[in-house]
Amino acid sequence: MHKLLKPVALLLILAMTTLTWGCETTTRTGRGAGIGASAGGVIGGIIGSRSGSWAKGAIIGAVIGGAAGAMIGNYMDKQAAEIDRDVQGAKVERVGESIRVVFDSGLLFSTNSATLTSTSRYNIEKLARILNRYNDTNMVIEGHTDSIGSEAENQSLSERRAEAVANLLKAYGVASHRLSPVGYGETRPVSSNETEPGRKLNRRVEVLIYANDDLQRQAASGELRM
Repeated sequence: MHKLLKPVALLLILAMTTLTWGCETTTRTGRGAGIGASAGGVIGGIIGSRSGSWAKGAIIGAVIGGAAGAMIGNYMDKQAAEIDRDVQGAKVERVGESIRVVFDSGLLFSTNSATLTSTSRYNIEKLARILNRYNDTNMVIEGHTDSIGSEAENQSLSERRAEAVANLLKAYGVASHRLSPVGYGETRPVSSNETEPGRKLNRRVEVLIYANDDLQRQAASGELRM
């Protein structure tokens, strides 16, 4: 199935060459107003192909468009700005109508450990407080490793780290139904595993924040609860 999806996504991309996108931490409100759902699918394909995760692309590439998209974009802009301001050691990116928060695993955990450090627990608490203020979003929490060690060990470590972050968010009041932890082990590198700087980038936890169904319904009706 994946072999069929990639060529289709590439054809859609070529058919919409005027579409531009970026992962920098900037406002997406205006862009959300001008991109329809089909364009969102294309964005998802681009993101997925670059990250190696087509599921991720589908989540963070979904765009409603129009006035509803602008409202969700504004909601996400505010949330992203608070995370960027208050949560130390996190890289915050606005993509489409969603948010990607990337933590270096070395800042969250000791080597080969899934136990959060005291400093990282403090920052996860700050993240939880923000998520609780913007409770019309859901999160996918991804654990990733480098390729050092066995594939099975890396897979287990990535799962345990994603679960550790999810469990701490729950302890700080984030509803469990909003959280979907998943481990990818060494299968989703963002850099080369041949160098230590590359491996450091690959050892990470990503929190992908996206509008839930309730937020989408509110935006469609023209009224958001803030």
